[in-house]
Parts: sequence; structure tokens; C-alpha cells
Amino acid sequence: MKLTDARSQRKGDARQAAQSPSDADRRTHSAHQYARGMAVNSSLDGERRRRELVEHIQRTGEITLEQAARQFAVSTMTIRRDLEILEIDGALKRVRGGAVSALGPRSYDDRLATHGTAKRVIARKALKLVPHEGTIALDASTTVNALAELLGERGALTACTNSLQTFDRLARLSNLTVHLTGGTPEPVTGSLVGPIAHAGAQLLHTRTFFTSAIGITPEAGSSETSLAEAEVKRHLANAADRTVLCIDSSKLGKRATGMALPLARISAIVTELDPGDPKLDPYRNHLEIH
Repeated sequence: MKLTDARSQRKGDARQAAQSPSDADRRTHSAHQYARGMAVNSSLDGERRRRELVEHIQRTGEITLEQAARQFAVSTMTIRRDLEILEIDGALKRVRGGAVSALGPRSYDDRLATHGTAKRVIARKALKLVPHEGTIALDASTTVNALAELLGERGALTACTNSLQTFDRLARLSNLTVHLTGGTPEPVTGSLVGPIAHAGAQLLHTRTFFTSAIGITPEAGSSETSLAEAEVKRHLANAADRTVLCIDSSKLGKRATGMALPLARISAIVTELDPGDPKLDPYRNHLEIH
């Protein structure tokens, strides 16, 4: 009887041991939890580091791998991976040994692939500023092209543009009469520029000119990386009663080489932000905010 009880006890102990985690199991579980926590923290640290990298380059125009590695106390390989991610996002341009500001001419397709959500929000807000009749002008930016997609919702309009892509889109709408300025394609951006584009831009008096920019500051107004594009935009603005700047918030406070329009020539600014956002404070005394 005692032998049977002893065997039963041993079997019960074995079952309990099988059901209860061993010290090794507990250590493994704790290690996995720690690794997951480290991965989350590492991801958050990476996002914060990349955000600060972009802010640094926006302020100074460049950064080196060694400088960034010292500043963030990580390896140059980590910084190199960060710069690769940010270049894909269009936030900067990698160069040998570091990165520089991305404020340079970019192809239409490259621009189309960035800030898509913001452009759609801006387009929907800008649509409210499109007159129900008369003539409007649209520049060759991808942000304004997003607005062009929505113009079928408006009444009969005449539109003028220096963009082959926007012309093609508008020409399919039965409620619009569309004119192309003519001109020579800018080598990188594809926008129509030059003397013929200037002449075409001035042939129509427009009620509203919808434009974008590479950057805008309260002191200098809007700016472009292409001097030729900046000049076409000035002609289009001069022929318009109002100029509406459609620009995503990443361009606020940025300044490129070619000065386009001073704030005095811009009637309103449309961004994806809430109109009360503090980022728009520097422009409140100069422009309508949408």
C-alpha cells in the first residue's frame, strides 16, 4: 500500500513539473519580453533620430556620417541606414560621406510619389476656392495636379496650365475648356518654361491661379529650385486676380534658390494642417489660412 502511494505521488509530482514553467523557461520568457521591449524602444529611438536628422539638415543644409554618429551616439552604419530611409521618403539627398537638403529639382514621378495623403487633403480644401465659372490657372506641381483631378465637380470653367500632365487630365473633363501655355520642358521637372510659356501665361486673364512651391518663408515668400519655373509662376500670378498657394507643411520655413512670389502676391495658403496650427502663425498677418 505504501509502495502504491509512493508511485502515485511521484506521478503527481511529474505532472506538476510538466505543467509548471521551469527556471529556464521563465528566463527564456523574460528574455523574449526584454527583446520585444528593446525592439519597440529601438524603433521609437530610430524614428526620433531620423526626425532630428531631417530637422538638422533643414537648418544647416547638410550633415556628415561621422558628425551624425557622434551627435546621436550610434554607429555610422546606423546613420547610413537612416539616411537611406529618409532619401526614399524624399526628405533628403544622400551624397558621399553624408546627406544634403533635398531642395533640388525632382522629376514629376518622384514628386508624385511623396506626401500623397497631404496632397489629397490640400486638393479637397483648395477645391472650395475654385470659382464656379470663369478662368483659372494651374501650375505644373503634383499638388495642384491633385486639385485638377477634382475639377469635374465644378461648373463650366476655362483653365490654363504649363503642365503636360495636368493638361492631359483636364482635357478629359467635358465641363472644362483647357489651354496649354506652350514652352520648352524643363529638363528635370518637365514643366513648360521659357519665353513661349511666359507669353502663353499672359494671354488669359484668370480669376485664380493655383500654385505650389518648394518652400515658403515669411521673409522671402515662395521659392523654387528652378529659376525658369519661378519665372513662369510669376507670369501666371501677374495675370490672375488671386493666387492660392497649395503647399504641404514640410515646406513651411524652407527656402530654395529661385525666388518666385513674395507674400504680397499670394492671397491664400492651403495646407493639410488645421488652420489653427501654430506652424502657420508666421503667415497669419499676411495671408488667408485654409
